[in-house]
Amino acid sequence: MTEKKNELKRRAFLRQGLTGLAAVGAIPAAVKAAALGSTDTPGTGVAEAQSQAKPIVRTLGKTGLRIPVVSMGVMNADNPAVVQAALDSGIFMLDTANGYQRGRNEQMIGQVIKGRPRDSYMIATKVSGPGRDKSMQGLDSASVQKAFLDNFDISLGRLGLDHVEILYLHNNTTRESVQNPALMEALQKAKKAGKARFIGITTHANEPVVIRATIEAKVYDVILTAYNFRQDYRDEMRKAVAEATAAGIGIVAMKTQAGAYWDKERKQPINMRAALKWVLNDPNVTTAIPGFTTFDQLKEDLTVMTDLNLTPAELKDLRLGEQVAGLYCQQCGQCVSGCPQGLPIPALMRSYMYAYGYRNLQAAHELVGTLDVAENPCGSCASCSAVCAKGFDIADRVKDIARLRAVPGDFFA
Repeated sequence: MTEKKNELKRRAFLRQGLTGLAAVGAIPAAVKAAALGSTDTPGTGVAEAQSQAKPIVRTLGKTGLRIPVVSMGVMNADNPAVVQAALDSGIFMLDTANGYQRGRNEQMIGQVIKGRPRDSYMIATKVSGPGRDKSMQGLDSASVQKAFLDNFDISLGRLGLDHVEILYLHNNTTRESVQNPALMEALQKAKKAGKARFIGITTHANEPVVIRATIEAKVYDVILTAYNFRQDYRDEMRKAVAEATAAGIGIVAMKTQAGAYWDKERKQPINMRAALKWVLNDPNVTTAIPGFTTFDQLKEDLTVMTDLNLTPAELKDLRLGEQVAGLYCQQCGQCVSGCPQGLPIPALMRSYMYAYGYRNLQAAHELVGTLDVAENPCGSCASCSAVCAKGFDIADRVKDIARLRAVPGDFFA
């Protein structure tokens, strides 16, 4: 019954939503024609295709992959009909990970792409190393390699594929993590075996340092990085991204919506189109992977595919230069030295954003579960001495999100 309802929603979206989107070129044939550099569009006349606004398509570094500026981050999506509609409306790249929704995310994508022509979509997935995967910690280099590649094989099995376009080493925050010899060799083995066409890293903390370390490593093809208007160091981000592009590394942007809402109560949404356009106005960013979960959000993101112009009203909506707390933690780590408990505050703040910004309690619970914190980690402190660069009430947010530790994991299954 649920499957039938999803299909009806998808058809309604394509019938009603894409009628309007056709005017801005956000239809599969037009997008594919632009990506292939074709002047003709299969299934439509040349004149009709040229009368539509052309989608903006960029080349992903030295990979040569031509991708529309809007792709899909599937992490928070649990409705296959939305993923189907994204593919049907011209989005090529789906981004997932081995650990998302405990593997169900990859399984869902596998079902959606089953039977589709292999050249009609691109898949990027991620596998964690010892820094994020506790089961790898303490293992020797050979065992780390084996565990990493075994997990990647599990991902391929879930997806029902013999290869993906991009395999990322997931969640890097230090120079050492992206230059780990065992993991670099594992990634290169996957590429040499034809299981991954290209390899890369992901980062959403200490990004400029990690990006430059990735350039130095000289083995990576792609970087998936957090990049948004809320980062205080956005000028440095722009420089690092430009350096990576000059080195032939393709740039994919994530966390572009910076938490999705300004407030915990979700009464003040961030202007999603403006936030997405802000990042894509950097010509060194090939594509972004906004994590839309509804048909309305998909429709909104598709309008960006042909128009990156930021209006004065949209720039005002972004509140550039204003000191507003919001939900997005830029993972700068400034707060850590002020905490007498030595708590992993940036990770806890990211969990908070998952819970209240994305409404993804499972992702928040899983992240909190990987951290060594008590259920009431601030209980022994009379006041909080940790200071947030964005003005977060750190103690309040830590106490709030730490409550998830008491919830059994199978509650989210």
